[in-house]
Amino acid sequence: MKLETMQYQTIQVTPLTPTIGAEIAGVDLAKPLTEQQFAEIHAALIQHLVIFFREQTLSTEQHKVFGRRFGKLHIHPTSQMPGHPEVLEIKADENSTWVAGEVWHSDVTCETEPPMGSILHITKVPDNGGGDTLFANMYRAYELLSDPMRQFLEGKTAMHEGAQVYAGRQGKDPNRQYPVAEHPIVRTHPVSGKKALYVNRNFTTRIVGLNKNESEAVLQMLYQHIERDDLKCRFKWRPGSIAFWDNRCAQHQAMWDYFPQKRYGQRVTVAGDKPY
Repeated sequence: MKLETMQYQTIQVTPLTPTIGAEIAGVDLAKPLTEQQFAEIHAALIQHLVIFFREQTLSTEQHKVFGRRFGKLHIHPTSQMPGHPEVLEIKADENSTWVAGEVWHSDVTCETEPPMGSILHITKVPDNGGGDTLFANMYRAYELLSDPMRQFLEGKTAMHEGAQVYAGRQGKDPNRQYPVAEHPIVRTHPVSGKKALYVNRNFTTRIVGLNKNESEAVLQMLYQHIERDDLKCRFKWRPGSIAFWDNRCAQHQAMWDYFPQKRYGQRVTVAGDKPY
């Protein structure tokens, strides 16, 4: 049975838009998943690129157990929760000078094997609203390029560098090494077999083989293309909400429109493989 044609028996799946995103009901993620539940949740993720769950109460350990059901957990190169290196704390309040994810991106693409997916559990939302997360469909972004542009990009690679994201947060340390990786601009998803655009404002620094001006012009065009509204869905968080997104074919942006209000949560990330 193809994942896209799975008949859901244990969960209810409600698409947010025709392009990307679906809410999942009928499952308590604090409990171990049955084989059928796992298969259906995985199929929904592959079909909709990002899936959302409401009213979930998970301990840190339960969160990690759920993430491990989909693969080995990734360790972030710079930010780890004390005692739980697989967990990334999400915390913004009146003392914050920046928040993670303000720029459209796919997580940690500066690594040779970027994450497969990320699972964010939000426990505290701003009192007066705000703090939504936007997601965009990179399959559709690729499909909407012209034939000549798709032909131009095919086979080309780009550099992804961690220093431009992490160095400012960690402080200037000339001895610290940050991940650097070279990835195809168009990657093929290992499960769906579909092609997706794979550059992002956060980590991508240049297109290999082009001069600086050419590279910057093409990348800026692609970034603007990726951010068009018809590729997106927007998720409004409530306490206990979970978002699980596929980093291989979706990008996201966290809205920091709630300062000085508080927003707290935790994220586990599932390890991935080398893009091809």
